[in-house]
Amino acid sequence: MLPLLLASSSIYRRELLNRLHLPFICSSPNIDESHRPDESAAELVKRLAEEKARALAGSHPGHLIIGSDQVAALDGKIIGKPHTFENAREQLLAASGKRVSFLTGLAVLNSNTGHCQVDCIPFTVHMRTLDAARIERYLRIEQPYDCAGSFKAEGLGVSLFQSTEGPDATSLVGLPLIRLVDMLLAEGIQIP
Repeated sequence: MLPLLLASSSIYRRELLNRLHLPFICSSPNIDESHRPDESAAELVKRLAEEKARALAGSHPGHLIIGSDQVAALDGKIIGKPHTFENAREQLLAASGKRVSFLTGLAVLNSNTGHCQVDCIPFTVHMRTLDAARIERYLRIEQPYDCAGSFKAEGLGVSLFQSTEGPDATSLVGLPLIRLVDMLLAEGIQIP
């Protein structure tokens, strides 16, 4: 079995991958994550997931390298991580009562063979109608400034949802485990 490498410094992705009870190491790739002109959100996350995996292939021969990237889209526009309270408040006010689409790119690269499986997993969150006071209370408690869409679905952020839809709820946190298991099985990895 080839050793697994998660091409990420995200604690959220690391926690998700731990659920599979497989040994792995982490390394953070250094890539340009800029959005290219005329690139769709799905194309962007697939490209970045693969680039993250390929960026570590030279320094990690003989590994299966897992890359992932996620964007959120509101009203057809990509929204990123808010980084500040003010930006998060604006994102949540804009999302109030609307659908927020999350697209998560996933890549598994066999650095021995160069074979790379790449996919994009969609997930939609239907937000509750939120007032400014509720948003402020939420942000003061959770502080989701490093999360696309300004909420942590694995925490109190779920209280902001009316409903969700998609093939894999773990994709909302940033690493779609159901699809990842398919890719690992295709590479001969035995899942406990």
